[in-house]
Amino acid sequence: MNTTATPTPGAKLLAPQDHILLMIDFQSQMSFATKSIDAVNLRNNAALVANAAKGFGVSTILTTVAEKSFSGPMFSEITDAFPGQALLDRTSMNTWEDAKVIEEVNRIGKKRIVLSGLWTSVCIVGPALSALDQGFEVYVIADACGDVSEEAHNRAMDRMVALGVQPITSLQYMLELQRDWARTETYDMTTGIAKKFGGAYGLGIIYAKTMFGASEGH
Repeated sequence: MNTTATPTPGAKLLAPQDHILLMIDFQSQMSFATKSIDAVNLRNNAALVANAAKGFGVSTILTTVAEKSFSGPMFSEITDAFPGQALLDRTSMNTWEDAKVIEEVNRIGKKRIVLSGLWTSVCIVGPALSALDQGFEVYVIADACGDVSEEAHNRAMDRMVALGVQPITSLQYMLELQRDWARTETYDMTTGIAKKFGGAYGLGIIYAKTMFGASEGH
């Protein structure tokens, strides 16, 4: 049987309108013990994800644990991208066991969940496995997560992937939402976020545009 190719994206690729992004416990107290990723990289990656989600209009839930009494404020790189958005504060380590969060998930009403946050082995594994169990399709942005050791982060990722979670990275997340440089309405936004938070890739964009006016859309 012959298979005919068509110039259409695969159904498993993320699009801005088809998922909920949960950014979980990016807080001072949680980051102090995070050792699996450098704090600067973690903050950059979280900022990239937050700004991409805001720019593409992704339905986003920001949640904290014991913000006022123990864990401290959410990273300003995230809250600055969502000015005025309420943070859903919890007592539960598993975000999926919090009634306010689940009420918001149900209100938005999308079957794909994308997770990022601290720590991978607790605050990401909990909602990831819970959402999978309830029939959701789950993605985890691995480099916008962190844990108390590389071993803890890696084993948590292994466990989730083995049970059906799809691992992605922060830059991959943004570029998957853009997907075509000819989409001029989000081109400047995407390259702008990359220039600010995209590390060496961002430097390359700055160089190319400065030295010879390059543009991926042409």
